[in-house]
Amino acid sequence: MKMMRKRLAGLLVLGLVFGLAACGGKTGESGAGSSSASESAGASESGGSEAEKAEAEKPQKTVRINWARDNSGNTFLELAIEKGWLKEEGIEITEKPFDASNDATTALLAGDIDIFSNYGTNGPLQTIASGENLQIIGGYMATGCMPIITRTDNPEEWKGVESLVGKTVAADASDYTIAGTLLEKGYDPKTDVKWVHYPNYSDMTAAVIKGEADYAVVGTSRNFEISQQPKLKIVAYRSDLMPWYSCCRMVVTDKYLKENRDTMKKVIKTLLRAQAYYEASDANKEECKKILGKRMNVTEDYLNSYMNNEHFRISVDPLKHEVERGWNILGKTGFLSEGWENIKVDDHIQTELYKEALDEAEKDYGSENPEFYKKMQDFYTEHNA
Repeated sequence: MKMMRKRLAGLLVLGLVFGLAACGGKTGESGAGSSSASESAGASESGGSEAEKAEAEKPQKTVRINWARDNSGNTFLELAIEKGWLKEEGIEITEKPFDASNDATTALLAGDIDIFSNYGTNGPLQTIASGENLQIIGGYMATGCMPIITRTDNPEEWKGVESLVGKTVAADASDYTIAGTLLEKGYDPKTDVKWVHYPNYSDMTAAVIKGEADYAVVGTSRNFEISQQPKLKIVAYRSDLMPWYSCCRMVVTDKYLKENRDTMKKVIKTLLRAQAYYEASDANKEECKKILGKRMNVTEDYLNSYMNNEHFRISVDPLKHEVERGWNILGKTGFLSEGWENIKVDDHIQTELYKEALDEAEKDYGSENPEFYKKMQDFYTEHNA
């Protein structure tokens, strides 16, 4: 069993380049914040020194962050960029496209990007178990709109996760929403399902069409493609198997976080402001969708295919309890490196940083949507405390 576990862990982390992430902070030309200017004026009127006034009027430094972007995008991030809210905090974002989780993780460890938010929970946890010091500082998709698909001519009725038993499934065998549910039903997820691996979601959907796989579990960004393919149908979503399972986590390296903690808190705070705006009304959601479509150069139909689906639930919250559950399932099923039991996963979930950002966002922006911040405080207690 140990040899099998070592072999599986080795395969799962194969190709990851271990390195250190670099800080992206550089001097820019943003003006000083209005509160600083006001305080400076007050100090001058009451006899404050010219040196203090000059210090307050110095241009604000701009921190430049390289952010990985996948094909489904991050609504909160795009809104915050479009509205200029990140610029107000002295932050400039450069988005770099990555389709696969492994590629994004490799880039993060090598310092080619500083942060990602759309590449699942499995990958970051497996990387932590392998010895890399990653930090989860928040989230994006709490439950992604991730469909389980089969051919339209499949005569078998979907009965739940049991329908995968004895079948060939194109998916990551370490998918804990499936593995955990199979375990609860008394099955061995490694032997009772025949898993086949493909490098990307397009190849997985093609495998189902060609009959190479009975089912596939694919990403949120593939909903439109599936809706346009008459040979495919959706039978369920991952969140049908495990509600609030923690889909996509916001991840940085420990080194980057230590060097940029205040900046990361500003990022979380601004994304919470964006989430509050998004949830304030249906009109705001439509506006956000248009912004996302424009910035990603995709059609409204493409976005509607998942953003209008009840399984698409997005939140900046880190979801500590759900991450812990995923960690334990991955460990019990042999998909974490040997010795995972000796790692305290809570040390890699920055709930304290998130709570600080939430409290500050409520203080500064609470009047924009008071009900939202009350809900998020309660949500934090339920999923993290």
